[in-house]
Amino acid sequence: MKKKVIVAMSGGVDSSTTAALLKEQGYEVSGITMQLWDYADDETGCCSLSDVFDARQAANQIGIKHTVVNYKEDFQNYVVNDFIDKYYNGLTPNPCIMCNEYMKFNFLLNKALDLGADYLATGHYAKISQNNRGKYFLEKGVDKFKDQSYFLFSLKQKELSRLMFPLGGFSKSKVREISEGFELSVASKKESQDVCFIANDYRAFIKKNFKEQKPKIGSIKSVDGEILGEHSGIQNFTIGQRRKLGVSNNRPLYVVSINYKNGDVIVGDDTDLYSSELIATNLNWSANPEELANHKLKAKIRYRSPESFAKVNFIEDKVSVHFDQPQRAITPGQAIVFYDDNKVVGGGWIDEVRQ
Repeated sequence: MKKKVIVAMSGGVDSSTTAALLKEQGYEVSGITMQLWDYADDETGCCSLSDVFDARQAANQIGIKHTVVNYKEDFQNYVVNDFIDKYYNGLTPNPCIMCNEYMKFNFLLNKALDLGADYLATGHYAKISQNNRGKYFLEKGVDKFKDQSYFLFSLKQKELSRLMFPLGGFSKSKVREISEGFELSVASKKESQDVCFIANDYRAFIKKNFKEQKPKIGSIKSVDGEILGEHSGIQNFTIGQRRKLGVSNNRPLYVVSINYKNGDVIVGDDTDLYSSELIATNLNWSANPEELANHKLKAKIRYRSPESFAKVNFIEDKVSVHFDQPQRAITPGQAIVFYDDNKVVGGGWIDEVRQ
């Protein structure tokens, strides 16, 4: 009996190619698309009516059933509101990870299982492996420029056992080539931007969509404590920011830290951005933490940052992470993900930065 796979189709080349490949491999395939945003709002950068149309057209070309599910309220509550709240609390959020954790691999995965699917498949560039004891592991995709394992670190055994990432063994260029071979209409479609529901400036988006939130105002200070100016809210700043600081100086200044308690934004030179230690919370481990104690791993502090060797020390429900080499602009609110070679062994959320 054929295994039934439901593919999360966004209307892009990756998910469409995923569906076509799985059908070619003999699975019983159908497509599902999440309606996440108010289509009347012209700010959105994806999840638009045109994306739903593209997904449906690709499904028709492949010859599979296609369904649209409305998760606008959940997306607002779990992703958009979280995005806004974190900025107002002096953090820099990562909505892609939140969308994966809650929308795709909670609500959508459960929906797929309720519909009788054996698996939910997505177009992520990552791989899933299983050891001889039956334990699942998330691994990097072979395309090092497209690898998306960083965004998937929160996946647990329950989810990994019901997921498929068919594109993990391909490069992006190969996926486009495969898509062209299937003659899919989305083969040359451009990729969506980083924050999919924001087309332009995130500050304008926050101001428009969460007007009742009171900004935390304060001073802009140098690392030496000198007051350089005042600002209208810490939600307008992120670690490493250089432009739109609201102060002038005879040398480039960067946001070094943000103090939510008093509203101070600290600025300094580029050299002031480097730190060697952080505290992370809300951890998820695929490897046994006891086996990782005092073991050097490679860690990433943001999606595009290079991996760096670090030592992990466990402190109750937190970890302190000490890097061999200082890291630039470690940012509270972002994820840190730990790797052992190509395998994701754990990850969490950056809570505090220490020099």
